[in-house]
Amino acid sequence: MMGEHSIEFSIFVIFTSAAVFATLALYARQAMIVAYILLGLLLGPWGIALISDAKLISEISNIGIIFLLYLLGLDLLPQQLWKMFREAVIVTLVSSITFFLLGFIVGIIFNFDYFVSALIGAIMMFSSTIIGLKLLPTSILHHKHTGQIIISVLLIQDLIAIIVLLLLQGYDKGGNHIVDIVNQILYLPFLVTVVYLFERFILFKLIQRFEQIYEYIFLLAIAWCLGVAEFAHYIGLSHEIGAFIAGVTLASSPIALFITERLKPLRDFFLIIFFFSLGASFNIGIIGDIYLPAIVLALLAVVLKPLVFSFLLVFEGEKKSISKESGIRLGQISEFSLLISVLALNSGFIEENIASLIQLSVLISFVLSSYIIVLKYPTPISSNDSLRRD
Repeated sequence: MMGEHSIEFSIFVIFTSAAVFATLALYARQAMIVAYILLGLLLGPWGIALISDAKLISEISNIGIIFLLYLLGLDLLPQQLWKMFREAVIVTLVSSITFFLLGFIVGIIFNFDYFVSALIGAIMMFSSTIIGLKLLPTSILHHKHTGQIIISVLLIQDLIAIIVLLLLQGYDKGGNHIVDIVNQILYLPFLVTVVYLFERFILFKLIQRFEQIYEYIFLLAIAWCLGVAEFAHYIGLSHEIGAFIAGVTLASSPIALFITERLKPLRDFFLIIFFFSLGASFNIGIIGDIYLPAIVLALLAVVLKPLVFSFLLVFEGEKKSISKESGIRLGQISEFSLLISVLALNSGFIEENIASLIQLSVLISFVLSSYIIVLKYPTPISSNDSLRRD
């Protein structure tokens, strides 16, 4: 148990077991993220309790989310987003409104109050960046129009998710919620301004001066991410928002791609722990109370999101085949929804059963969506030789 074993033993158990579960997931044509969550369920306090206290693991895993948002910010290339800005904004906003309303209605039908139903609507707006990009072959990701569509939609969704996180961050302050939420939104431009000026006049000069020393650039990239995240937390925002801003300010830098590639293993290390901790903290005992709305939300995402995205993309002039594939690849609930559920729970906005409902609906949508994608389209993990592409 966590109190009886060292952190070294816990890490050993998580990663050794994760390797076994990931192997099974690949044979089952599932995204490995599903294996990590199921592993947490099995080994956590609600399973066999090999790791009985997931709090420390959860705290360590939050670093993975910080790096994830940092790398998302690094991928936010203004020129790429501007190229498809109009189409991506229309498709993303219309689809977001549609699925917010659907999620809200589901919440009302299952007798949740208006605020909880609004949060359920919010988590339905986003598609998974991890599944969307990790199941996309590199050739399609960087050189095909399908990849441009998916990235553009996901990036705008990420910006909307940041706004939701800001609102929850404001709610967490207590007192006058409206004032606190407005303050959070006002802190954001202050953070962006300070970070931009520091990057422009100090960080950029350091990068130019020492760009050939890769070890230094790697160290500087980590320090920049964690430093801005901590500064954001100091002024009242979240570490995650700070990390995202840190990435955005470096997105146009010539070393952005280098940083992205070098930090991916570090990010993946912590993300494995993050998804394990989500599974470990999931209360299996309340599944009987939440499974029905969770299944409804997951099916709405997996069945209706591909149809809505496909319709909107065709309406915007895209080919039917490209629109259909893009819709299916975006047809799930996002890991951002997991982050939102955790923050909402910690802020007291929702109870544990609602957080578990969101987590279960995300997991079900991950399983169904990744299976459909791997079965129908080229992916790096396909068991079919004709569909396996890196």
